[in-house]
Amino acid sequence: MADYIRIHPENPQEKAIDQIVKILRNGGLIIYPTDTVYGLGCDITNMKAMENLARIKGIKLDKAQFSIVCNDLSHLSNYTRPIDNASFKILKRALPGPFTFVMEASGNLPSAYKGKKTVGIRVPDHLVPQLIVEKLGNPIASTSIYDEDEIIEYTTDPELIFEKWQKLVDAVIDSGYGDNTASTVIDLSDGEPTVLREGKGDFEAYL
Repeated sequence: MADYIRIHPENPQEKAIDQIVKILRNGGLIIYPTDTVYGLGCDITNMKAMENLARIKGIKLDKAQFSIVCNDLSHLSNYTRPIDNASFKILKRALPGPFTFVMEASGNLPSAYKGKKTVGIRVPDHLVPQLIVEKLGNPIASTSIYDEDEIIEYTTDPELIFEKWQKLVDAVIDSGYGDNTASTVIDLSDGEPTVLREGKGDFEAYL
């Protein structure tokens, strides 16, 4: 049974953040808030956790395209190849924000990402995941929580998320209702920004 942990979105309780970090360090899976939809994630350095994340999604780990959540731009640069000035300016303007940037992967990514030429990077504009990643010291591998409802694509109510996921994960964070629009995905891997998925956030405003 998962822990149900309430964390204030603007004034996160340090004790609660520490509890989540401990779960991640022990190889646990968490459901956590972002500036878009609620995410399902784990520590990218924990192979067992990464395998569990893939299993829950019904895919093999080597086929998974989990994005990674960093807490700032300098953190992000540890896991991507150097980028040109134009791309850096876009990232600086757009992050933190509701965007996933697909970038060339560096050799610093852990073994679960071995062989991946690109990686999706998120820096959510939300204190809770930022503090979790900062305290953990590693990014979180992340995927969105989908809803089986044909009309509502993403579950926004943490209590309903808990009901559905409590036997599959180790903790569900309640930071209030989430959004029901996922991040906009932009490919920056070849230097020219290309929108792969329209979502939350007006990317044109950052060009």
